[in-house]
Amino acid sequence: MLSPKIIHLLETESTNLALRLMLRDETLPNTSIVWADYQTKGRGQAGSSWESSPGMNLLCSIVFYPAHLPANQSFVVLESVALSVKSTLARYVPDVTIKWPNDIYWQHQKICGILIENDIVAGNITRSIIGIGINLNQTGFVSDAPNPVSLAMITGKEYDRLEILHQLHADFQFYVNELETGRTDGLHRQYCAALYRSEGFYIYKDAQGYFEARLHSVEPFGHLILERRDGTLSRYGFKEVEAVQNQ
Repeated sequence: MLSPKIIHLLETESTNLALRLMLRDETLPNTSIVWADYQTKGRGQAGSSWESSPGMNLLCSIVFYPAHLPANQSFVVLESVALSVKSTLARYVPDVTIKWPNDIYWQHQKICGILIENDIVAGNITRSIIGIGINLNQTGFVSDAPNPVSLAMITGKEYDRLEILHQLHADFQFYVNELETGRTDGLHRQYCAALYRSEGFYIYKDAQGYFEARLHSVEPFGHLILERRDGTLSRYGFKEVEAVQNQ
């Protein structure tokens, strides 16, 4: 098996796009990484942007080739990635959680975003391009993102991006091995145990308005189940519900 490549770019539109263009010309080894000092058009989920000052944060994309993974089981890829990032950050600070489905939080602030693009052929995922943006050394944010935070803001220290990239890659390799050897039930249990606001009632908002609920569970295929005060269960897909931060 060929060793993964680690490719550094000074600047790119987005690391996901840069990686996808590279893959047109060659088949990079599994879990190869492209990382950049700056993204001119960094992207988040659902078309949102990702703010990052040049050279301050870890901006990277990983290519992963799942072995015969059905498209309807794609959530396990996200679980593997989220757990990898959480594991890496937990080496530096406590109180790191996963905000369903794919944000990483420190306490009540967002420290990392994840964007996964899956290529599907004949009902199976043939390739995942996994974009990860971790706030490391940036201490001021000017966009309208509601609650960003960085490792430097938490600890007052500066961090080596390449060191953390290598740690993230090692953690991702561990969780990929769990996925590829069929231990997906364990991955799902770990993901659920790491969820933000896993206990207690909070305010949420869906298409019908505001309501109070607690996190009941997350289904293996990714849907969020919330339980209201009267015991009613509601099932949500991505972007169908949001947690209200200020209460």
